[in-house]
Amino acid sequence: MPVMRHTRIPGGGIISLLLATAALLSAQVYVTGPQVLTFYSRIDDSDQLYGLYLPRKFDPAKAYPLVVSLHGSGSNHRLNLRRVFGKGNAPGESDVQASRYFPALPYVEFIVASPYARGSMGYQSIAEQDVLDVIADVKKRFAVDEDRMYLTGLSMGGGGTLWFGLTRPDLWAAIAPVCAGRDGMLSLAPNALNLPVHLFHGDADKLVPVERSRQWHKEFLALGVPSEYIEYPGVDHNSWDLAYKDANIFRWFSQHRRNHLPDRVRYVSQQYRYRSAYWVELDGFTPGTPASIDARFSDVNVLDIETSRLDGFTLKLAEHPKVQTGRPLRISVDGQKLETAVRNTISLLRSKDGWQFGRYEPTAGEKRAGAEGPIMEAVSARHLYVYGTADSPAPEELKRREREALFAANWFGSRPQARLAVSFFAAADKDVNLEQGRAPDLVLFGTKETNRVIRSYAGRLPLELKTASPDFGLFFIAHFDGRNLLVNSGLPYWTGIEQIVTANARVRLYAPNQLLVRTDYGDYALFKGSITNIVAQGRFDRQWNVPAGDAEKLEATGAVIVKRRSAVDAQTRGR
Repeated sequence: MPVMRHTRIPGGGIISLLLATAALLSAQVYVTGPQVLTFYSRIDDSDQLYGLYLPRKFDPAKAYPLVVSLHGSGSNHRLNLRRVFGKGNAPGESDVQASRYFPALPYVEFIVASPYARGSMGYQSIAEQDVLDVIADVKKRFAVDEDRMYLTGLSMGGGGTLWFGLTRPDLWAAIAPVCAGRDGMLSLAPNALNLPVHLFHGDADKLVPVERSRQWHKEFLALGVPSEYIEYPGVDHNSWDLAYKDANIFRWFSQHRRNHLPDRVRYVSQQYRYRSAYWVELDGFTPGTPASIDARFSDVNVLDIETSRLDGFTLKLAEHPKVQTGRPLRISVDGQKLETAVRNTISLLRSKDGWQFGRYEPTAGEKRAGAEGPIMEAVSARHLYVYGTADSPAPEELKRREREALFAANWFGSRPQARLAVSFFAAADKDVNLEQGRAPDLVLFGTKETNRVIRSYAGRLPLELKTASPDFGLFFIAHFDGRNLLVNSGLPYWTGIEQIVTANARVRLYAPNQLLVRTDYGDYALFKGSITNIVAQGRFDRQWNVPAGDAEKLEATGAVIVKRRSAVDAQTRGR
């Protein structure tokens, strides 16, 4: 109940102040049923949309299960919120018409969130962060049961469901990918050991081959993953009409609760961004090369662990039911026997003599969380596109450089199916303040001769394009002073991308041309004439060196200077 407080003002008189609790003052009234909310994105200072469903009998004091539902390419948050409840378009109704209103939805005791995630971006890069931001926004507004969070999606959203499920398996109680439109993730299948997965697909799907879901199901079963699969005879790409019919997916989700402290954890990753699951964390490995751990309690205080390509890991054992104080913890790591007192957190690292207790710490300049590549990491957070003016270019050339940077910054795109709700700023090198710390990352066009920012880092960059190399395009990621740099010298990184887009119709659905080219090239790429003619591409090693084989290819062109860094040299590199 509001409180009446009287405050005496100097000079006489009493005013009455109506005070409410902080919750009442800041409370927002939410309607039940389907609606659209926004969250603020720090990536580009924008308000981003997501669809939300609240049950009719919503009780703000109650913790609800949460379903996150990911839309397909060319779709949106509004359409998808209908789809997941089994409500498709009315007969003869276009997607545009169906997006204008919400029909009556079946009653379920779930909160449902449907991120827009910048449109058809495939739930990578900025779109990936948007999904996480939507989850955080829902949790900020409403009470969510952390052990009953579920994920589903169709087509592109089905691929996003597999991606979020396998890179963050401990976040979900269960996932349900529908005609999942994404490949290249099968190596992550072991991560679903404790995550129920329900796959759906039509065997007449002309857009996403049914063989993908069959392969996923086969792989999951072989690995002991709790997996179910329904295949619909004669059904094309719209298998979600049957998978979501009568809101049945909510009934399947309701059977599952998350086990956040399982007896066994199996986890594979090749990025520090995705380095932990449940009670294990990967501390030392080479980004770009899959590292894995398989840790299980065979008895109380007895752990058997197998690793691959891993130099350090941490166990977070607080409150684990298989850990008891007052007796030693016995650990077998790759056949080596170790013993220690029980602690909440235990770290091990690999030395020349084998495994020992201690935390793996990257050396100065070594790849680490937030500084590991690949190229897309430079454009996955707040960033700025920078063109060069250091060589005092003629007005026409200056305009050309500015247009090039503006084109790169405009992700909105020209194709309707590839429009993304995001764009960034471009600036001249002379207007960039490098003292701003972590924000923003920088995309740098030119060479040390033309771009002042590149010149300031030139002595530390692993690669350099010679100025007399007009037929080549070089682009690579580096990390200095708390920020990612994407350096593009010579031809723009999207040169010739139209040929790839024309040859692959499905690629057109996911992003504008100037973004597409950066998704699959590791840490660096050199091309001649066109991006279709790659000379070398790959990942730097842990010290940001080009592997020997690619170094030879790069140097053989006569266009690139490769600067190898030893471990001692790396001490001078920025963290």
